Amino acid sequence: MFEALGCRLAAVGLGAAGALALLAPGAYAGPISSEADCSASRPLTQPFLPWADLANYALSPDGGLEAGGKGWRLSGGATSTAGNEPFFVGGSNDSRSLHLPSGSSATSAPTCVGLEWPTIRFFTRSSGTSSLSSLRVEVLFESAATRATQSLQIGTATPGGNWWPTPQMVMLVNTLGALSEDGMVPVAFRFTPVATGSWQIDDLYVDPWRGP
Repeated sequence: MFEALGCRLAAVGLGAAGALALLAPGAYAGPISSEADCSASRPLTQPFLPWADLANYALSPDGGLEAGGKGWRLSGGATSTAGNEPFFVGGSNDSRSLHLPSGSSATSAPTCVGLEWPTIRFFTRSSGTSSLSSLRVEVLFESAATRATQSLQIGTATPGGNWWPTPQMVMLVNTLGALSEDGMVPVAFRFTPVATGSWQIDDLYVDPWRGP
């Protein structure tokens, strides 16, 4: 019997402030920024409207895994797999999702965010998990001063057998766009199972504070 998925946001405190302090004004030139297209047009939809979320969202690059995880970095057995979340928020023809076995990790294709792009949201479910299991969610970003990749945990999903949307996860590093010339900061999102069990995620969206 599947149970509904519950999710909770991880606490972000002094660690967030410390991570943000690592950046300084300037041009980004590391591996994330080299793959991110900050000029790309991103159509907005309301994929979470059935859950009383009126916000507009943009799909992260191959956020539905329909292109087989193009631009994603997968390790430890993580793979694009057959089977879509049952709500088909990205389209009725969608047919794939991301499978994350225990010990794996997946990093999304890079995208760009700014002050008006503060949160992410996606769908997930798990199997074979225990009360100690979770899915750790991090945002990866670069120091404009050192070009080193930094990470900041922004959320944690708790186990559940049914597909269900996560709550919004606040990334904080979007504020670093104010330090860049174009107002944007390149980021990617890393998903890592903790403890036992496997996970699936689908339809990774970024929420801008603006209408279409």
